[in-house]
Amino acid sequence: MRLVNGLTLLRNFFLPLIFIGISILAAAQSVTTMASPGDDTLQTSPENSASFIKITPRFKGSSIGTVPVQYIKQQPYISVPQMVKGGLAGVYVQETTGEPGTMANIFVHGIGAPLLSNRELHDQQVAVFIDGIPQIKNNPFIYDVQKYDFNPIGSATDVLALINQNNIKSIEVITDPVKLATLGPVASKGAIWITTVPAISKNVGININSYFGVVPAPKVTVTNAAYENDFRKPYYSLFGDNTRRLNYPAFLRDSTNVDYYGPSNWTDLYYKNVPVYSADAAVTAGTERATVRTFVSALKNANSADETSLSRYNAALSMNVSPYRWLSFSTKIDYTWLSRVRNKNVTDRLAEIRYIPDLTNPLTPNKDQYGAYLSAFDGALDNNVNKILNAHLGASIELNKFRYQGRIALNYGEEYRDAFWPTILNEGTNFVSNYFGANQRLNVSNAISYQFDFSDKNNLTLYAGQDFYKDDFKYNYAYAYNGPNDFIKINVVNYDRNAADYLATRGFIPYFFPSLMGTTLTSFNGNALWNLNEKLMAHLLIRRDGSSTMQLGYKWFTGFGGSLDWDLKKTLLDDNSIFSTFFLSGGWSRLGKTFSDDRFSSGPQYRVDLGWGNEPTLGSFNGIPGLSRPYSTGWVDYGIPWQYVDNANVGVGLGVLEDRLRLTLNAYSRDDKNGLIAMPVPEEYGYSNAYKTGLVVNNTGVDLSIDAIISSPQLHKVGWTINTNINYNQNQLKALPGGVNEVTLGSNKLIVGERIDQFWLFENIGSFNSASEIPVKDGVTFNYQGVPFQAGDARWRDVNGDNIINNEDRVLKGNYLPKISGGFGSGISYNAFSLDFQIYLALGRKILNQYASGRLDFINTESANNINSVKEITYWEKKLDLTSYPTYNPWSDVVPYRLEQDMFLDDASFAKLRSVSLGFDLSKASGRMRSIFKNSSIYITGTNLATITKFKGDDPELTTYNGLYTGRALPLPRSVILGFKLAF
Repeated sequence: MRLVNGLTLLRNFFLPLIFIGISILAAAQSVTTMASPGDDTLQTSPENSASFIKITPRFKGSSIGTVPVQYIKQQPYISVPQMVKGGLAGVYVQETTGEPGTMANIFVHGIGAPLLSNRELHDQQVAVFIDGIPQIKNNPFIYDVQKYDFNPIGSATDVLALINQNNIKSIEVITDPVKLATLGPVASKGAIWITTVPAISKNVGININSYFGVVPAPKVTVTNAAYENDFRKPYYSLFGDNTRRLNYPAFLRDSTNVDYYGPSNWTDLYYKNVPVYSADAAVTAGTERATVRTFVSALKNANSADETSLSRYNAALSMNVSPYRWLSFSTKIDYTWLSRVRNKNVTDRLAEIRYIPDLTNPLTPNKDQYGAYLSAFDGALDNNVNKILNAHLGASIELNKFRYQGRIALNYGEEYRDAFWPTILNEGTNFVSNYFGANQRLNVSNAISYQFDFSDKNNLTLYAGQDFYKDDFKYNYAYAYNGPNDFIKINVVNYDRNAADYLATRGFIPYFFPSLMGTTLTSFNGNALWNLNEKLMAHLLIRRDGSSTMQLGYKWFTGFGGSLDWDLKKTLLDDNSIFSTFFLSGGWSRLGKTFSDDRFSSGPQYRVDLGWGNEPTLGSFNGIPGLSRPYSTGWVDYGIPWQYVDNANVGVGLGVLEDRLRLTLNAYSRDDKNGLIAMPVPEEYGYSNAYKTGLVVNNTGVDLSIDAIISSPQLHKVGWTINTNINYNQNQLKALPGGVNEVTLGSNKLIVGERIDQFWLFENIGSFNSASEIPVKDGVTFNYQGVPFQAGDARWRDVNGDNIINNEDRVLKGNYLPKISGGFGSGISYNAFSLDFQIYLALGRKILNQYASGRLDFINTESANNINSVKEITYWEKKLDLTSYPTYNPWSDVVPYRLEQDMFLDDASFAKLRSVSLGFDLSKASGRMRSIFKNSSIYITGTNLATITKFKGDDPELTTYNGLYTGRALPLPRSVILGFKLAF
């Protein structure tokens, strides 16, 4: 299916759909008068009007992992990851930066493959369903045309920032094996299920919500060149010679230079108090046969750092129509517009430009000079816009024991980035880039069921379903250098192809990367659900999935599973007054995993690049495409079958005192099998690696959820509730392709039996203070890969005892994913007042401190003049105490401050007070106010208020996806907001 423009789609398909729906709504007014007595109950709801039959346990309290939505509706959260963070058992959220609207990572029950790059990171992300529609994201093939891996091309905005929490009814994590298998391969990494507020009211209702607040500038410790000079003096005193002193950095040589040695007052321009606000309104109206709900919202979220922000505008329309008791229709259209103001970081800009200028002198900490630098951006351009459309049309039929549900759904997103940086920012060369991307998912699904009643208390329901997904990914990306001047921000060429100067001197020097990919997934499934008196339930599932991304001979995969739920309360303890809920459950399923792109579907192939070491992704020369070695992406062979997941779990649920205390414990084991990984091959092959199957990773753990009503406001003046969720997860590599026991992939080492998120490090055991301390064995001095150690070098453990330090002496240590994660929340109320708070925690986690390594290894960092040599303006911010590290010789050829050693392995466990909210319920006020403000409240909320951690840096949460602390991330913003909620 050809990608269509979102506005064209809206005009040609969904606007007529709206008018048809309104007509049906009007017609339903008259249908109501024709209905027979007893047929006047509205039959539509989100659960039964969507095409997907979401089979859930029927036991009270059996659902685990549900976000307390009442809490997040008083927080300035702007994306799904922020809303589920700390609120769902088994879900771990990484926010790698506080820049508004940037992408965050959501993992459910760990990861099923090592995170070697952003491609693997994408393939481990949970699926997010909104009203049954799985949201589509950028395909990782966008990273194939990048030199640097840490930012995707395009707007790099998180499309999961599309939804307003005031339009959410519930958020649930689905971890049950059979329910995941029912959802199909799109949910092979887990699923977050979001249901929006339905249009079910028969009366006219109006809801208005708004808040306004401020993100205050943080207090930071600033430095200047005097501090940096004092920091470097001991190294020059101990290890410096005349040559080294003559090469002293220029920005530190002259102590009278006020640009660097003067006041460090740059924070006045970088950190500012900034406002945030949000407003939304919903109108619901209906009859006995039809309802309609509209929702509109506007929001601006900002960070106090670097003037970054996200603006969002959203409009939604949903309708439910039931012309007959047995027939109902539903439709929903949701459109979101996102605009993001990005940071002015030098690193991000140079990553986009792909050109490294002279980085000898950093930005000055002087306010006037830094302000002059910022003024250069007045002639720059960096627009980032996303447009997202979700829509579905569903029908439901219920005739006695027979039920049919059908739906056609669309998830469409457009993404734009227009960037231009003038010559003053790039050593006399200007730069322009343009990105347009479009992702489209069309879903058609149908499901039927029939219930066989063997008796009043014994029945069997059979389900049969079909799903079809058509995903299309497209991008056009171009960048160009050396335009005629800074006023022309588009590429200008001579369009006469026969002209001598075609694509030459008349305009920018362009490079163009077009790409288009389409994938399809066709699925059929059958379910059988046996229910014995609501006491015992058995669920069996079989499914058949076919994917276009698979090779011939492996196009189809068969998945299956089963579960058993036993209500012990009703079966054995029905007269027991202590237990109100007591159930056991268990299940197992096998579910296929598709590939994220179609590179493997065609059989033997390799990809080639026109480039070299410093520019591996160069795709054309002056606009002329070409091909050359190396074959960097790797070889693909025949015989690549489906990857799949074996999920198993067993759970117990307890409720006492009429469920005032509820506990759910779920133990699980997940095996990701037949995984595909790029294995190294001999260099003589002409390519660096070959894709092979056989990777097996196991995740084992426990989810615990506790909900307690300590005191009820109906019985006492004080109400007090507690909700807690904890997850313990342990991953282990079970097998590698070809039966090998270990493999080295870049800076990562994988060993069967070990965790896959560990660091591969040297063990630091001190230093060599004198030459006499350096061992000599068989006449050979202790050395690092042939380079002898000297006084002033770090001392690393010689694991194999051969008197040589090399990769054989590196060991696996630490883990960047937490062993324990979760959250704790509580709500206290007294009369009309309420106090809520939430704590988020991640324990048993280590990170590698790249920031400290780079600052201590200043000689090599600065001489390299690469992307890691960039000094942001935050270089003049003291993020940690560098004097706590030993003093080594930074000029040594063994590089004693190299990152891959456990000296830089830091404890990154933390507990955060994410939010505190104080509210006043206006409907509980006395006198006239109570009659005016029904179901209304006001509140004040503070977020990101405190962090408890042993980490040496500023925030242990601000690391890359693979556990590196760079110190470049914007801080997670603290905020204070004042809001109100009105309902009429």
